[in-house]
Amino acid sequence: MNRGYGATVAAAEGLRTTGVDSFAIGNGKPVGMTRGTLRIVFTAEDLARVRIASRVDPMWEMVMSLYRLRDRGGGTTMISWRRQVRADLAAAGLLAQVRDVLIPLTPAGAYFPDFLTPIEAQAGLKHGIEALADTTRVRIRQEMNLLRAHVGLPSGLEDLARGDPRSIRRLSRLTADYCRLAFGPHHTMLESALGRERAGLARHLTDDGVETMLASLAPTMRWRPPALEAAYPAGNREIQLRGRGLTLIPSYFCQITPVALVDHHLPPVLVYPATRHPPPAPGSQESLADLLGATRAQMLRCIASGVGCTTTELARRTGASLSNASQHAQVLHRAGLITSTRHANMMLHQITELGTQLTRHHTAPASTPTS
Repeated sequence: MNRGYGATVAAAEGLRTTGVDSFAIGNGKPVGMTRGTLRIVFTAEDLARVRIASRVDPMWEMVMSLYRLRDRGGGTTMISWRRQVRADLAAAGLLAQVRDVLIPLTPAGAYFPDFLTPIEAQAGLKHGIEALADTTRVRIRQEMNLLRAHVGLPSGLEDLARGDPRSIRRLSRLTADYCRLAFGPHHTMLESALGRERAGLARHLTDDGVETMLASLAPTMRWRPPALEAAYPAGNREIQLRGRGLTLIPSYFCQITPVALVDHHLPPVLVYPATRHPPPAPGSQESLADLLGATRAQMLRCIASGVGCTTTELARRTGASLSNASQHAQVLHRAGLITSTRHANMMLHQITELGTQLTRHHTAPASTPTS
């Protein structure tokens, strides 16, 4: 099975593969990089079948974050995340396993195995880990042989390359532990950043249509009907969707260039760098909570903080159940504080002018310092 480029993203972003970094892998063979263009060609049927991932995809974030773990810079937030994750991995005794297993599986080259990012992960980490653990031995051997052909394999991965079931299970457990340590303490940050991105896509989709939404992906990508184009470090590649549709997966840890699967046996996805908006400044919620109730006030502020919010995101960001979030959103909708529009698999809620005025009126102004 082949990928348009997987680990090429690492080389494209200048990640280190040698030197003193504790995560560096010195046995990888550098892969020559060429500049090109990725073209994803849509039919009318494909445009009707564009889908927005409804939640964070933890397996794609896992793969992309492994590159960030070896990176330098990235801003204060990324530097802080990297420092904390390295410390947490060391404290949990997982640093060597991540260095010896996960890092070699995501080399700075032209390929990383497709089995690391199963489509089932879009339903949550548990489903993604189960899908990884259930990967067939034949598929493991095929994709590990491709990896070996691109960059070679350290001896520690030979059992996995043979499709040994125990090695596959160990890999799935290590992946679950890594995701728990790397993302658990930063869950709110990921949900907030990617929730705003997904809501922005959904707003364009519901208000202006799919082509406007695809055009909104600029400057990372360019919509030139009937194709979506992006800079592609592995040379020129064209993906003909041919009625299969496409799932857009914004990623917090993906940077610079998008990643696309090209194996026609796999559901087409496009993973791309999400815009990292700063979180909204907190305001006083007491008076709004007195008026609406604490949960509804929190939900209204979540919807008002960006370009909108889905019911699923409301539930995650407020800690409410999905049914409870839906009921509260219906009350806010009937009160004229939000609009609610269904599109495909999601309900998008957006603040109305009345809702905006209400939140502004009931936000306490910042206190003025006294001399």
